[in-house]
Amino acid sequence: MKALKYLLLVVALASCKQEDKPLPVLGRPDAVIPSFQFLNQDSTVVTNKDFDGKIYVADFFFTSCPTICPVMHRNLLQVYNKYKGNKEVKLLSHTIDVKYDIPSRLKAYANKLGVSGTQWEFLWGSRDSIYTLAQKNYLVSVNEDKNGPGGFVHQGYLILVDKQKRIRGAYDGTLDKDVAQLMKDMDVLLKE
Repeated sequence: MKALKYLLLVVALASCKQEDKPLPVLGRPDAVIPSFQFLNQDSTVVTNKDFDGKIYVADFFFTSCPTICPVMHRNLLQVYNKYKGNKEVKLLSHTIDVKYDIPSRLKAYANKLGVSGTQWEFLWGSRDSIYTLAQKNYLVSVNEDKNGPGGFVHQGYLILVDKQKRIRGAYDGTLDKDVAQLMKDMDVLLKE
C-alpha cells in the first residue's frame, strides 16, 4: 500500500508541468539602469521614467551600419511584432552615431522598419551620455573607429531589463536562436 502511494506520488509529480525558472540578475543585484534623458524618433524627450513598470530590450546601433545592425533589427522586429500592443513591453535602440542619426533620420529608419508609436523608441543624445550608458550600465562595448565598418565598432547584444531596471539577460541579436531565447525569457519576466 505504501509503495503504491509512493508510485502514485512520483507519477503525479512527473506529470506536473515544470515551472519556468526565474532569470538571474546579471551584475550586482543592486545595480540598476540609472536615470537618462534622450530624444526619440519624434523629437520627444524620453526618460527612464517612461520605462517604469515595464520590461524592455535595449540595444546600440547606427542607421548607416553596413554589418550587424540590419540583422539585429530584423530580428528585433520579430520581438516587436510578438509583443506589439503589450503595455508592459518596450524596445529601446540607442544610436551611437550621434552626428548623423538625428531624430528625423531615426524617424525615417523606424518608418522603413514599419515601426510606429512609442513601443519601440529610437533614441538620440550626446555621445558621452550614450557611450557611458552603454559601457558602464548595459556593459556593451561601443566606440568610434575610423577603421571599423561604417566608422564604428560595437557589440550586437540585445539587453533584457526587468521592471526594476536590472539586467536579466544578454543575447546576440544576430543569432536567431538567441532571439528566440530572448522572447522565452521575456515571457518568464512578464510572469514575475
